[in-house]
Amino acid sequence: MAGHSQFKNIMHRKGAQDVRRGKLFTKLIRELTVATRSGSPEPATNPRLRSAIAAAKAANMPKDTIERAIRRGAGGDQDANFEEVRYEGYGPGGVAIIVEALTDNRNRTAAEVRTAFGKHGGTLGESGSVNFLFERIGLIHYSANDVANDELFEAAVDAGALDVESDEGGHDIGCDPEDLAAVRDSLEARFGVPDLARLDWRPRSTVAVANSDAETLFRLLGVLDENDDVQHIAANYEVADELLARLAS
Repeated sequence: MAGHSQFKNIMHRKGAQDVRRGKLFTKLIRELTVATRSGSPEPATNPRLRSAIAAAKAANMPKDTIERAIRRGAGGDQDANFEEVRYEGYGPGGVAIIVEALTDNRNRTAAEVRTAFGKHGGTLGESGSVNFLFERIGLIHYSANDVANDELFEAAVDAGALDVESDEGGHDIGCDPEDLAAVRDSLEARFGVPDLARLDWRPRSTVAVANSDAETLFRLLGVLDENDDVQHIAANYEVADELLARLAS
């Protein structure tokens, strides 16, 4: 999580924000559609949909766009028949990478992900080739403006969370996967709907990456992140603050 947060900070500071906003909306619309289809079109009885709506609102998605995506999922639109797939591999510097996608064409997505790895010094592996280097956790995120750190930490521990990581970007609450629903519901009752609540991958250890490997790695992560099918990326790298500042400039 920490490594990918570094990447997200760089991508936020670089590039055309209007283009990135459009791609983010595409990803959020897919999640809204799939979340609706996987449960109920009523947020009150569908936690995944509640989280998807919160993420869409946090990205300033228009209300009518959110409602259209939900109606599309509830109506069983065959053109919106996405499936969840996962890819695993190694990037420059021996960094392990997990890519999670929602796609309506597995062959297309697999080819695009494989090409991205191949062109940026990486290797796409078989399923299970790197996930042992990560642990599966429940992740809940609140923005820094939503709640004070001390208050959230106490509430998260009381709810059964394992840890809370806070920085200028907000608060990440980690918990056991089987406790995600209970911890989310407890925090939601006190602080409102979180910006994000889902299962995630946390590196068991990190790989220090420097200089040219870091630049190539971030190009790879950027290409993957720009892919409309890709929803989440986890990677076990760590980059020094000085190099991070240079990459972000």
